[in-house]
Amino acid sequence: MHPAPSVIVFTSFSGLGFGLLFWLGIGLPAVTGWTAFAFFTIAYLFAVGGLVSSTFHLGHPERALKAFTQWRTSWLSREGWAAVASLIVMAAYGAGLVFVQSRWPVLGYVGAALCLLTVFTTSMIYAQMKTIPRWNSVLTPLNYLSISLGGGALLAGQITWAIWLLLAAGVLQIAAWLRGDRALTDSGTDLASATRLGTIGKVRAFEPPHTGTNYLLKEFVHVVGRKHALKLRVIAITLMSALPVLLLLLPFTHIAAAAAVVSHLAGVLTARWLFFAEAEHVVGLYYGAHAGKAA
Repeated sequence: MHPAPSVIVFTSFSGLGFGLLFWLGIGLPAVTGWTAFAFFTIAYLFAVGGLVSSTFHLGHPERALKAFTQWRTSWLSREGWAAVASLIVMAAYGAGLVFVQSRWPVLGYVGAALCLLTVFTTSMIYAQMKTIPRWNSVLTPLNYLSISLGGGALLAGQITWAIWLLLAAGVLQIAAWLRGDRALTDSGTDLASATRLGTIGKVRAFEPPHTGTNYLLKEFVHVVGRKHALKLRVIAITLMSALPVLLLLLPFTHIAAAAAVVSHLAGVLTARWLFFAEAEHVVGLYYGAHAGKAA
């Protein structure tokens, strides 16, 4: 698929923001007063900034509120409700820490659970799409949750948790890539199955459906060269997991900690670009975009 910058920023920054809010919700780090205010400011800038950026990809951003009415059937709508609920609950919890130096554990745990639910609903927007076999897997929500928790732990200064969760995120990311590379072929979807003409012989497109470009080609047909993708994967996994873990294993300094955060964020942005760029929508079969990947 065409990797829209607004969606890449949204899924990357909001995940880290809600990840940090999760750790604050369970009392890690145990901060109050202005220190708590600083942590919550960072978390809300990431979470809310990411959510706002997602509206730039909408054809009619002014209609975004209508998405809240479709919560019975739409993961996008559920994400909206979960995000609003988590931000409200965590705002109340944060107010207690900042203004009265009191931690209200029940409110914090509820808010933390809602933050994880928000990240999960975001991942399910993509994981439930059978038209994109690469995304249609349990690895998609696991990938989103592990990166959110690992990045959140990094921002929260939870070194031990961050090391283990970033390693887990790296393993899950590699597993998602390996599984995704064969997902379209394993799905059994090809031009023959789409047209139901496979019973009478080999099916191939005589001509493209049309000669000009259209919305489908712009949004759903985007092919990344294999060598190019491999280089970006190495960069992504190095910056997202390997380098931050190495920096965290060194004697603590604020410079190393800041470098680990910057490296992780750059890696997540790269991985999310690949998440969208490598996604083969089955409509591409009609244009010969994925002919070599489907049996």
